[in-house]
Amino acid sequence: MTPALTSLVAAELAEPVQPRVAAMAEAIAALYPGAARAVLFYGSCLRTAELDGQMLDFYLIVSDYRAAYGRRWLATANSLIPPNVFPFEHHGLAAKYAVLSEADFQRETGLDARSVSVWARFAQPARLVWAKDDEARQKVVESVAQAAPTLFEFTLPMIADNAEPAPDDVWKRGFALTYGAELRAERKSRSSDVVEADRSRYEQFGKAALETVRRNTLPSHDIMTRRWRKMQRKGKWLSVLRLAKASFTFAGGIDYLAWKINRHAGTSIRIRPWHRKVPLVAAFILLPRLLKGRAIR
Repeated sequence: MTPALTSLVAAELAEPVQPRVAAMAEAIAALYPGAARAVLFYGSCLRTAELDGQMLDFYLIVSDYRAAYGRRWLATANSLIPPNVFPFEHHGLAAKYAVLSEADFQRETGLDARSVSVWARFAQPARLVWAKDDEARQKVVESVAQAAPTLFEFTLPMIADNAEPAPDDVWKRGFALTYGAELRAERKSRSSDVVEADRSRYEQFGKAALETVRRNTLPSHDIMTRRWRKMQRKGKWLSVLRLAKASFTFAGGIDYLAWKINRHAGTSIRIRPWHRKVPLVAAFILLPRLLKGRAIR
């Protein structure tokens, strides 16, 4: 990682947030006193600064899963299908937070990631709202600094007709590819909208990310096309498994599952009383709706 990119990431992560966001992050960390290492704030509420009536997005980074949970099954679930996601309310604000260990966060922002979800999110703006100590803060900076170069290394071979693409072209193509690897039903213009909303930021981060990429070692367009197809198929099914898992980690999780599917797949699923009694069975019964709505391809 280049010093220029690391400095950009460190400065962006350190930018202040609204006091209510900081208070919520501290409250999330306080739930895991023996394991919490850092809390990151990201997503649409960061971009718009709108909090009331919204669901804020956080990542909680922990030392390890066994230290974080009193129940072994939660640690196992977090390790096998990361992250675990939980709802949280604090002083009138609603949020959800995802839990990752420091080791998994480092892996999932880099080229060895199991899926696109973490590096795709943290190639975008985020704030390090709470950190246990300087060591924890530095580890987060190092992990987040991998995200943009990962996106660029996976995306550059997909821009076959332009040997020297502009950074914003890489960002837009990269985000479009990652949206296809998750349970999302974004507008075709979504990737452009994200970049255009903060073009100077993406230009600056993109130039720094390009400096880290070794062009002569990148795969060919055909090889990377096949790799993206695999990542997109895997990502869709991982999204389904994570949602099924969320039916247990969320109070009223099956309702959250239906809301998420309806929002992203354009369906109109309604939850019946029996669904709430056997949420995992219900979650997999809902899979045909996902297929019909082309949320999974």
